[in-house]
Amino acid sequence: MKVNIENMEINYICEGQGKNVLILHGWGASIDTIMPIFNILKNHFRVYAMDFPGCGKSQKPNEILGAYDYARITKKFIDAMQMEEVILIGHSHGGRVSIVLASKYPELVKKMILIDSAGLIPKRKPKYYIKVYTFKALKKLYSMAFFWMDKEEKMEKFYKKFGSDDYKDADGIMRKILVKLVNEDLRPLLKDIKASTLLIWGKDDDATPVYMGEIMEKEIKDSGLVVLENAGHYSYLDQFGRFKAILDSFLKEDKNNLQV
Repeated sequence: MKVNIENMEINYICEGQGKNVLILHGWGASIDTIMPIFNILKNHFRVYAMDFPGCGKSQKPNEILGAYDYARITKKFIDAMQMEEVILIGHSHGGRVSIVLASKYPELVKKMILIDSAGLIPKRKPKYYIKVYTFKALKKLYSMAFFWMDKEEKMEKFYKKFGSDDYKDADGIMRKILVKLVNEDLRPLLKDIKASTLLIWGKDDDATPVYMGEIMEKEIKDSGLVVLENAGHYSYLDQFGRFKAILDSFLKEDKNNLQV
């Protein structure tokens, strides 16, 4: 299904009856990656999942978006679906957007589940700065070399060779959006979150390490952290059985038990 928000066609799905649940996927992903969560909830809730602008089957934005922009668009989706209350479930980038929404609309977000959530600026070690300066130096050299090539084509080859995996996979405006997102620090918002919050993390997550979950647990008033062994950034897939049991326990009181 599609809904028009800010002149963008946003793709979404919806199934089930009961309290509203909105599942938000991670960066560069889509509804497909969160279907395992969608499928275990649709028998007890009215579950929505949407493709963020520029992801899945949703239209690309024409401007550079940040976390607050994605949250604004998501709030308009929630309003379009006539949800007065919602349980948010956000993985990675979806968690980043959920943090903004929960801090800004406490009357809307009653419960929240953050899975390997983004939103905090990582601790920078010396080797990070060495890598950044090396990257910038290489970029300058690359721009001066291969003078016979088109500038855009030349830079595209450079990013494909030296950029991060997410950066390589993105293109055009989505690449600029990624740069903006990873430099936004949402930590000041954590203290404003009133929703009861479950934090689920993979112990081996190297994209958003466990210490980020520990910070969130400390600064979100009503929160608890569960760390899954032998799981990485997609902890809900790596340890799906344990994830499902934890989810069931957290949402037990909210279930519509007429659905089986």
